[in-house]
Amino acid sequence: MDIRSLKAFIAVFEERNITQASARLYLSQPALSATIRQLEEQLGAALFQRQPRGVEVTDAARLLYPAARRLVEEADSLTQLFRGRQDCLPLTLGVAADLGQADVARVLAAAYRAVDGLLLELAAGCAGDARLDEEANRCEDELFLPLWEEDYVLAMHADAPLAGQPLLRPGQLLGQDLIACPDHPSHQRFASLLGEAARELAVAARCATLQQAATLAAAGAGVAFVPQGLALDQSGLWSCRLDQAALSRRVGLCYAPDALAKPALARLKQGLAGG
Repeated sequence: MDIRSLKAFIAVFEERNITQASARLYLSQPALSATIRQLEEQLGAALFQRQPRGVEVTDAARLLYPAARRLVEEADSLTQLFRGRQDCLPLTLGVAADLGQADVARVLAAAYRAVDGLLLELAAGCAGDARLDEEANRCEDELFLPLWEEDYVLAMHADAPLAGQPLLRPGQLLGQDLIACPDHPSHQRFASLLGEAARELAVAARCATLQQAATLAAAGAGVAFVPQGLALDQSGLWSCRLDQAALSRRVGLCYAPDALAKPALARLKQGLAGG
């Protein structure tokens, strides 16, 4: 028993006529009749009774019909599945840990609009055909397509004593607990912006990533200095700017020049660049 014979059975069952079923299948009547006989022999049951006008279905045919339809539909769906995979454009995109999820989602939505049939795989960090990361982390041999720019902000729990103010001076941070991210370049830049006030701050927590710093701030551990996108990801956070201490970063698509040979990446770059 195979899918071809089941399709022949379904056509005869639904048409109730060998001539019409053969026309539907683009198959000769003798060939269709032979297929039905072979199926009946395999099942050990008669499926149709010939009548002067068409055929009459048997109880065995009524029992077989729903199962045959299900098997044929499953076979067709498998065919479509693999045909779709052959027509798709695969792309592996690395995503840095310290990016705001709303910003990443916006870029991914633009990617699906730019690349028809995109089969996207997300990877962590410096992996993939291209990656989303801040410009400061671009490798020497990589090209960079800027996608957004964001300021660093002071982030703290909404119930913190300094919350509610749109702007804070470095001196106002004295006596506040600081969430430090020593391995990130922004940590030293933040300390430079604070000047003498940096020596008076108590480090309440240390973390490996800016994303962790934002999470700790949302937990009430202290004040973190993070990109605004990460602050917006956390509910219950208040964020504000540090007076006369502007610090920002550019985030975009990092990729090696030869990676553009991959059709999905070439189309993605074109779509994100606006043409």
